[in-house]
Amino acid sequence: MKHLRQFEPFIALPHLIKWLPISFVVGIFAGTASAILLASLEWATDWRESHRWIIALLPLGGFLSGLIYHQFGRTVEAGNNLLLEEIHNPKQIIPGRMAPLVLLGTDLTHFFGGSAGREGTALQMGASLADQLTKIFHFKGANRRILLTAGISGGFASVFGTPLAGTVFGLEVLAIGKIHYDALFASLIAAIVGNQVTLLFGLHHTAYRHAASIPKLTIWGLISAIIAGVIFGIVARFFAQVTHKISHFFKAKISYPPIRPLIGGALIAIIVGLSGTTKYIGLGIPTIVDAFYNQLPPWDFAAKLGLTALTLGAGFKGGEVTPLFFIGATLGNALSLILGLPAPLLAGMGFVGVFAGAANTPLASTLMGIELFGLESGVFIAIGCVVSYLFSGHSGIYSAQRIGLSKYSAVYLEEGMTLANYRQPKIDLPDDSKQRESNSQE
Repeated sequence: MKHLRQFEPFIALPHLIKWLPISFVVGIFAGTASAILLASLEWATDWRESHRWIIALLPLGGFLSGLIYHQFGRTVEAGNNLLLEEIHNPKQIIPGRMAPLVLLGTDLTHFFGGSAGREGTALQMGASLADQLTKIFHFKGANRRILLTAGISGGFASVFGTPLAGTVFGLEVLAIGKIHYDALFASLIAAIVGNQVTLLFGLHHTAYRHAASIPKLTIWGLISAIIAGVIFGIVARFFAQVTHKISHFFKAKISYPPIRPLIGGALIAIIVGLSGTTKYIGLGIPTIVDAFYNQLPPWDFAAKLGLTALTLGAGFKGGEVTPLFFIGATLGNALSLILGLPAPLLAGMGFVGVFAGAANTPLASTLMGIELFGLESGVFIAIGCVVSYLFSGHSGIYSAQRIGLSKYSAVYLEEGMTLANYRQPKIDLPDDSKQRESNSQE
């Protein structure tokens, strides 16, 4: 063992030499795919807003999207959950058709007026394209896990312009409370390269940074930040549970998959028509930006939550994260009416805090907040993300996410179970023997 330690730098060098070029290619794949996604979504959004009558055809768009997946995409329909399952329990190479199918499905969702995001699409494109390298290198076990993780990091970083958050997200999202650091270098390179490639295409990410001054952290400021984090976590948990329940309802009541988004699309089109506004569909970026500068109606977050849960639960394609940004930013904006913190700061905390709770990624979310809003707000951002993570419980938007370690020392969970098969645990205050056993296992 002593001699092995002396040669560890020489073991690290081949690892670096091996994964540097591979991660570079993964980053190129992810960045190019995200550039195409961002450009196509910008066009779809602009066209829809200029021709709002197209929203009446949302049921048709939903049926078309559902039919395409029913005919050609059954093996990749699980989306992000398929990625997580393949990382934890590898069976076969992710079909390359996942990338064009999810791109087309997401564009149809936004073109016709559904409420969805884009991160899920970016992750699926980045990881599925990266996995095609498995055919060349014949990766198995840890090597394939690293490759897919790098693809996820590259996709996340390039679609949001946050390479540090993207790096950690790919590692953190796999399992609650457990991170495989052997994929850190590959994920970092893929995230950096992916983001730079997207920028090289001339695409620029939305600037959310606000000009408001950050207050000093007082006792009341700390308490306010914790209260906000609690609310963010509860709302994140509610969003995940409602989305899953709507999905289960549609699947239980409607056996033919293309009919699910057709009916869901009809409901959304009626709601949008009655409301007389399109601010709650699509990505909702203008409202997110507005949350940092103006006081918004306090119900904005609830309206976006309901329409997004219905859109995704009915089977439309797209991501959850940008809608979570909308929900969090507008919720934080509303909380400024009762908490002693500035609205722009609370909007930023909610932006990443609700995401942290829903995706169970407090570290990546904190880094994202710092990358987007600046280091000066980092302490408040971290409090919001960590507390939200705790109060969202063992639930989340990715049902295939594993539980590596319980969020609470008083709750004992079987390692390796997914959020889909999670059941209410037995809560017990550990005695000395259990505590020693827990420490020895760690």
